[in-house]
Amino acid sequence: MTLDTASLRVAFAVVALTLCLLFYFAAFRGTRSAYSAWWCVALTLFLTGSAAYLLNGTDHQVWANPLGNFLLVAGGSSVWAGARSLRKVRQHMWFLPVPAVITVVVSAFDSPASNTWSGGAIFLAFMSTTIGLAARELWQLEAGFSQARIPMAVAAGLMSTYYFGRFVTFVIQGPNSPAFTTFFGSAVTTLVTMALLAVVSFSMSALSSEQQNRDLRVAASRDGLTGLLNRQTFLERAASELNRLREDGIHGTLILADLDHFKSVNDTYGHAAGDSALKIFANACQAAVRSTDLVGRYGGEEFIMLLPGANPYRATLVAHEISADLERAKTPNGFRMPTASYGIVSLDSPRAELRDFIASADAALYKAKSQGRNRAILGGLLSSGRATSPNSPETRRPPGSA
Repeated sequence: MTLDTASLRVAFAVVALTLCLLFYFAAFRGTRSAYSAWWCVALTLFLTGSAAYLLNGTDHQVWANPLGNFLLVAGGSSVWAGARSLRKVRQHMWFLPVPAVITVVVSAFDSPASNTWSGGAIFLAFMSTTIGLAARELWQLEAGFSQARIPMAVAAGLMSTYYFGRFVTFVIQGPNSPAFTTFFGSAVTTLVTMALLAVVSFSMSALSSEQQNRDLRVAASRDGLTGLLNRQTFLERAASELNRLREDGIHGTLILADLDHFKSVNDTYGHAAGDSALKIFANACQAAVRSTDLVGRYGGEEFIMLLPGANPYRATLVAHEISADLERAKTPNGFRMPTASYGIVSLDSPRAELRDFIASADAALYKAKSQGRNRAILGGLLSSGRATSPNSPETRRPPGSA
């Protein structure tokens, strides 16, 4: 029995359209997740690309065939982008059109009016690569992610492998060879793609919902302006981290930081300028610490950092680095960034609670303010009850201070 390629492509277009509509109304409109958005785009591109191939054998083949290649490769890139969005990988939008543009250019110079496989090699190579990269992204999701990632990763891996087989056979034996026609022809590919779409359709909504739930959890734990941990989340994680440090016999340091004369920024330049200053300060704090450190907005213009395994000297260097970044920072309105003061306390007491360390850091911060601001002061040792003198050598002034 000979498979009717045109009929199969019509059937595939109907399936893709149906899935696109169902996925849009059932997943995207409900979750508004980036993953569901990318899959709606991918299904639309697969649908229109398949429809373009229906014009093969007509006078329109000269433009329809390269267009179909372009749309399908763009669909593969969209699948990859969707998988990347699940891992919160920063999207570099330039990579999306590049494979499709290269494919359409090669196809246009490969006699598309008479050659239904114009640009075939580059088309198959990019389809295998983009879908294979999507499978890799799905496999790299953490174990706690929805189990729906497994069938999606398997389906993407199988499709990538299938396209790679098509590519190898196409290059070695050509599109008219018996092996290519029997195992990798357009009709067989359309059937395989429809089958895999049926498999992944059951996983798309689950992954979109999981992404939405994770986004909501992140939003609930983050400060809306700066993106840092909010006060409650920081306190919860810091308390847990403090217990871990004690169990492992590791010390750490707590920093309480506050922008100096922040009110004058709001009064002089407006609250938008104040918000910009807070964002710049938050970015400087994040840039100065390690990925294992905790950084949060404690309230207003006050920020808090917990540095596991760091001694007070290291914490002082962090404060210096933050202040140096503030001096170099460029603000949207051209105003000068305010300086910052820091209270630093070593997490050295085996009996003190987190709130005790914060109180000690707050006292040190108050001393820094009273001594002229723009400096870092090490707080008293809670284990011995010794208070740090304002004039002790443990007082540090960030570079460039007045």
